[in-house]
Amino acid sequence: MRNKLQELKSNLGFRKYFFNTSWLFAEQSLRILSGLFVGVWVARYLGPEQFGVFSYAIAFTAIFAGIAKLGLDEIMVRELINTPEKRDAFLGTAFWLKILGGFFVMGLIASIVPFTSNDATTNLFIFIIAAGLVFQSFEVVEFYFQSQVLAKINSIAKIIQLALSSVFKIYFVLTEAELICFVLVTVFDALSLALSFFIAYQLRKNPSFYIHFDFRVAKQLIKDSWPLIFSSVLIMMYMRIDQIMIKELLGEYEVGIYAAAVRLSEAFYFIPMFISASLFPAILNAKNQSEELYKQRFLRLYTFMVRIAVAIALLMTLFSDWLILLLFGRAYQEAGQVLIIQIWGGIFVFLGVASGKWFIAENRQILSLFRTFYGMLMNVVLNFFLIPEYGLQGAAFATLASQFMAAYFFDLLNKETRLMFFMKTKSLISFGSIFKKG
Repeated sequence: MRNKLQELKSNLGFRKYFFNTSWLFAEQSLRILSGLFVGVWVARYLGPEQFGVFSYAIAFTAIFAGIAKLGLDEIMVRELINTPEKRDAFLGTAFWLKILGGFFVMGLIASIVPFTSNDATTNLFIFIIAAGLVFQSFEVVEFYFQSQVLAKINSIAKIIQLALSSVFKIYFVLTEAELICFVLVTVFDALSLALSFFIAYQLRKNPSFYIHFDFRVAKQLIKDSWPLIFSSVLIMMYMRIDQIMIKELLGEYEVGIYAAAVRLSEAFYFIPMFISASLFPAILNAKNQSEELYKQRFLRLYTFMVRIAVAIALLMTLFSDWLILLLFGRAYQEAGQVLIIQIWGGIFVFLGVASGKWFIAENRQILSLFRTFYGMLMNVVLNFFLIPEYGLQGAAFATLASQFMAAYFFDLLNKETRLMFFMKTKSLISFGSIFKKG
């Protein structure tokens, strides 16, 4: 064991990716702590009904946020790794495409909200939150640092944004501010993060990327990313449609209860995201070396994801009611049973995020779109039947079932992804074998 540790410590590649992952983990750990203390404090202060309105406005906007991103996130990382000499052209082109996407989404939302049952105040909250989407254009800087395995810089920028956001939220709670103040913080979050990314990029004396725009690059990016645009919209639909439907079928108070459980269950979703993002360059390098090494790394990634997700689900199942009472108070007591169901969907979320890297590496974005549509459709149908009959627990089960179908069962239905299904199955079985050995 000692020799193995010494070997890993002397491995420059291991040290590089371990250091990169450590920064991501540190930043996300602070974000979880902020969510548990500041975010929960805000929820307790607002109460289920106002928190329900706030959560609904965020969920409604999130469904369209994927359009503003244009599916460029992972495409950009791939291109910056494969063609570093075109850095400025890719960054500048993606920057302006994302700005156009943000304004397009604002116009799209403006044309849709008149057909909803929302009151004028709720629609105002939606527009304010949507305005922050324009500032997502500076995410291109994050993609560059990801491609260089420089998570430290990204993490520092996000920690600065998190600290400023937390200070404002605490101040608003202490001064008993109106709900609109917390809504405005969401726009400030996007603006402060954009400024942090921009300053970090300039401090490294990189040339200005925003003066570049290449129509050929734009055409290439849109050609590769358009399935991911629809896929990201569909992902947010089947992750947030339950809150939209709960508001329409049950009411805003119930949205607040459900959103409290979602806040805890999704608090762990950063784990597969930061692990997959940090290891994606290594996976691409393995693909260029040998197919066998490429498959081995995916299998190890799936196995690791399953073990973490099941451990989290077991702990949260045991302490769900206690955690809800401790963090949110008795007003949110019903969220405990919802959390027990939701948390097990994390196993398939972890696997889904990891396998999403396979679709990018293989340039099979269209398959990613199909599997997401498959999960979203099931979620909508199940919510339609289960919410009126079983309430919030029905919505939680609908989400769990749709995550199972999209992130796991879909792979069995397509011959191109069937290998992924068997690898995921092997990772699930390997976890079960731990108990047998015990």
